[in-house]
Amino acid sequence: MMYEDAIYGPQRIDEPVLLDLLASSAVTRLKGVLQHGITAVLGITQPITRFQHSVGAMLLVRRVGGGLREQVAALLHDVSHTAFSHVIDHVFHDQGTQSYHERQKEWWIDRTDVPAVLKRHRLDWHDFLEDEPFPLLEQPLPRLCADRLDYFLRDGSGMNVISADHVRAILDHLVVHDGRMAVDDVATGRLLGERFMAADDGSWSNPHELVLYELAARAIRAALERQVLTEEDLWGTDAALWDHLRQSDDAKVARWVQMTERQPKFVRDLEAPTIRIRPKVRAIDPDVVTAGGLRPLSEVDAEFARKREEYVREQAEVLSVALVH
Repeated sequence: MMYEDAIYGPQRIDEPVLLDLLASSAVTRLKGVLQHGITAVLGITQPITRFQHSVGAMLLVRRVGGGLREQVAALLHDVSHTAFSHVIDHVFHDQGTQSYHERQKEWWIDRTDVPAVLKRHRLDWHDFLEDEPFPLLEQPLPRLCADRLDYFLRDGSGMNVISADHVRAILDHLVVHDGRMAVDDVATGRLLGERFMAADDGSWSNPHELVLYELAARAIRAALERQVLTEEDLWGTDAALWDHLRQSDDAKVARWVQMTERQPKFVRDLEAPTIRIRPKVRAIDPDVVTAGGLRPLSEVDAEFARKREEYVREQAEVLSVALVH
């Protein structure tokens, strides 16, 4: 098949296992799951889907020479995301680690058609539950990896914090060294690191988005507590779940749904906050290939190191706000 990707352009996909996974119900469900959950549903952020990102991570792994198994892992790495993506971490008080979908991955995949698809191609689905065996796909923060780079390229383009020229420059200077993704010059590393912080500040750790995530999470939490929803209902699509909540006649659920949709104003309040959120700060320190080998950008660029350290310190503070009615 020919796949048209917003970041990497037209791509031909011939591998039978990838084609079968792309046609599976588990992976196609991700077309209805937005990376930014409630803010995308409300029209605040771009409607980028988990499907687009999952395919993109797979294409990026392929671009840098990753094998078929790692491409499969990339395509499946987000398959257990619930509707509204990381909003659900707020529901279960995991917003600092954003790990709910990872904890539920084995349970969810076992209930889907993924095991049967992989079995037809003589692959064991259990081999794809953890990302650690796939170092091109996943690395701990603050390193670069396909997952982190692809969602940045998509979100950053959607937020206009990176241009098409920036995207081309980053991809042109992307290399693999010692089994890890890196860039081959300091200037590109600096561009990548600084623009990544701009995307985090503009969206991923942005107070306005975090407050809306928390309000939507309270609507979902109330629906679970009052049996308007079951936990299994979370593995649908954003539109279906939000429509279900909006149609509920439960007063508590309706209150939080309406408050979310009104997008209330808020002020910082350390004394009597309505909402307290500890954000997961994203600020990469990309590896750069130098004459001395692979080194984090912060070790070769003191000014970037200073900016990144200052940014992480400021953004890591707990967000304490009171809603303005």
